[in-house]
Amino acid sequence: MAYTTTALVKTYLSISGSGDDTLIGDIVTRSQKIIDAYCRRTFEASGDTTRYFDPTIDVVGRTLLLDADLCAITTLTNGDGNVVSSGNYVKEPRNSTPYRALTLKSSATISWTYSTTPENSISILGKWAYSTAAPDDIVHATIRLASYLYRQKDNVRDVGGDIIIDAGIVRAVTLPTDVQALLAPYRRLVI
Repeated sequence: MAYTTTALVKTYLSISGSGDDTLIGDIVTRSQKIIDAYCRRTFEASGDTTRYFDPTIDVVGRTLLLDADLCAITTLTNGDGNVVSSGNYVKEPRNSTPYRALTLKSSATISWTYSTTPENSISILGKWAYSTAAPDDIVHATIRLASYLYRQKDNVRDVGGDIIIDAGIVRAVTLPTDVQALLAPYRRLVI
């Protein structure tokens, strides 16, 4: 899924014709990839994928530590092949996405385990992203960045940004400062 649409970018740029629709669509895709790379996360998941975990490495006490943002769980399968019902665990943090860990409840009669080999024995099928729909700030940052990149095609200087194109030569390459400000709270820290 896209964080924004060609139509929204065209509205932002006050473009009414359809001559650059393909170009704008490509720029929207590139803008989303730039934002994901800058923030070190994906903000929206359209489908389920599976990630695997090791109960000897990825578990601390009763908590399974996740290696990526998770916003929805379809199926959690323990290393012994048994499905872990949602009544046996809580998601961390408890009241918002993205989830970064799953903790077995003290009332749960199970533990994180494996049958034959621990490597990749626990699996989680779900939506691995910040949320099921990109937050409004991310949508606006994508529109703004796509608009900024679109304007570059004419070799003009964007007053709100830090990239300067002069006679076809890129002088400095950074995200526009307003886009950086929108993305700052969403950047994932990598330790």
